[in-house]
Amino acid sequence: MRWRAPFIPHVPFDMIQCEAAFQRVKPMPDDQPLFDELIKKNGELSPTPLEQSSVLSLVTKISTVLDEIIVAPPTGFDVVVEQVRQVGSHKKGTMMNGSPVADLVVILKTLPTTEAVSKLGNKVVEKIKEKEPKEILTMLSNEAGCEISSSEATVKIMVTTIPPNLKKIDPAMHLPMKIMKSSLAAVRHARWFEENAQHSSIKVLIRVLKYMRTRFEGLEPLNPWIIDLLSHYAIINNPPRKPLAINLAFRRCLSLLASGFFLPRSMGIIDPCEGNGMRAHCTLTLEQQDQVAYTAQTLLRVLSHGGYKQILGTEGNASIATEMSVWDGVVVTPSEKAYEAPAETPKGEEGEGEGEEEEGMESLESQ
Repeated sequence: MRWRAPFIPHVPFDMIQCEAAFQRVKPMPDDQPLFDELIKKNGELSPTPLEQSSVLSLVTKISTVLDEIIVAPPTGFDVVVEQVRQVGSHKKGTMMNGSPVADLVVILKTLPTTEAVSKLGNKVVEKIKEKEPKEILTMLSNEAGCEISSSEATVKIMVTTIPPNLKKIDPAMHLPMKIMKSSLAAVRHARWFEENAQHSSIKVLIRVLKYMRTRFEGLEPLNPWIIDLLSHYAIINNPPRKPLAINLAFRRCLSLLASGFFLPRSMGIIDPCEGNGMRAHCTLTLEQQDQVAYTAQTLLRVLSHGGYKQILGTEGNASIATEMSVWDGVVVTPSEKAYEAPAETPKGEEGEGEGEEEEGMESLESQ
């Protein structure tokens, strides 16, 4: 057996955690404009009352029918439903304006074939139309389950099965194993969020980061679950254990990402819904981790010189993350990527050292 060095994660510098060790030499600057801009942006990103009511109405109708199928399965209906769980942004209260979509996870006792998914979706639509003949609904199957849409809202039904059945999955017949495991993880994520992240500032920060993810290409690798965990960490995880103001938490998010919070060998955030101390950012490739870090470094420098309106999209465009910009005579040059993908070596020419290096890289990504 080869000896492997122990994995010792580094902790990136976080001013919030060690503020007591650094005596302030001048008063805190007035951050009220940034606070006001963040609250204003959250108002723009929040769903309208019509969107909320439309989604809630469709979710209620579909959930009611699925509950009826659980309690009293229709005659001859061989798709056995174990339970139904609401997940996603609608359940968490972080839904975005212009995206009236909710998510449900349906856990089957039976094995989830594509035919069973279509049969379940059609049965739900049929039952709703029996109660409301004028209701116009469409059902489309996809690799995760199906989508049921009205003219104003959409409910994504992610189908999975009970954990003991996962050993019986046949890739040729059933839904992809990876997607079904992801659906089960979504249930754990929604439960954790409900128990730990109900503070209103967390939801505001989540919406802002989701918007920034669409505005800046470099932040696109941050998936919704990573954003949830990062927002919770930035607001709650501090020495007094009191929620930070949204402006401080926003600055802290960019500072953490810029300091390498989601880079290899960083402590990062341990995923509370997975075992073995798995870190949330290990789902990102090395290139994506680097991309998030250097984009955040550029945006942090822009923010330090008062460019919060350009970051939040009130003014300017997304080029501030990729092109040189000037702020009161200070030039901000975008950070450059540090990671270079290894060159591909033709088969049969790999040396022993190269194989060891690749193996070490794989173990690093799994940490």
